[in-house]
Amino acid sequence: MSSSTVDNPFFARVWTVMARHEPESLKRLRQENLAGLSGRVLEVGAGTGTNFEFYPDTVTEVVAVEPEHRLALLAQKAAAAAPVPVTVSTDTVEGYSAAGTPFDAVVCSLVLCSVDQPDDVVRQLLSVLKAGGELRYLEHVASSGGRARLQKFADATIWPRLAGNCHTHRHTEETIVDAGFKVSGARREWTLPAWAPVPVAEFAIGRAVKPA
Repeated sequence: MSSSTVDNPFFARVWTVMARHEPESLKRLRQENLAGLSGRVLEVGAGTGTNFEFYPDTVTEVVAVEPEHRLALLAQKAAAAAPVPVTVSTDTVEGYSAAGTPFDAVVCSLVLCSVDQPDDVVRQLLSVLKAGGELRYLEHVASSGGRARLQKFADATIWPRLAGNCHTHRHTEETIVDAGFKVSGARREWTLPAWAPVPVAEFAIGRAVKPA
């Protein structure tokens, strides 16, 4: 991915519909993922701005990065109605320059599956945080057994092309730890029944801290 605006009209249409019909279970996880945040926040892959309404008033500023320009337009509308100040940037996370004051927190919601080089991106996120700052993540992750086989098949075939470069079988929490974060309070949640034959029903939610 480059630092220029992304043009993915099919995914933008699909994601817009999905965002309007998110299950309550996922909305609750979004709200939990943002609870207790304060100060300046960088949100990566903002989509249509689904998270914005859930930011607590202790947050003083959100810089939201969304490179797909159709989604960014919707995010800008959501930003206007948000309870905290939100600025939407159409840079990719790889191309975003965070010159100046480090962020107090970074938020990743359903985005680390879609970046080309997750190891590099997570190390970059570590670099823009102040010491003691948090990475809040809500990501679907690699499963085991039969679902793992389904994920690997999906990733090797049509899924990334249909779903904005989404890769379902990623060990995202291992990537976060390997980048230098210390993970705390992490758990797994199912937003769909475990028997559902889809590759993205299991989510990881957690906090990861940049060591002082």
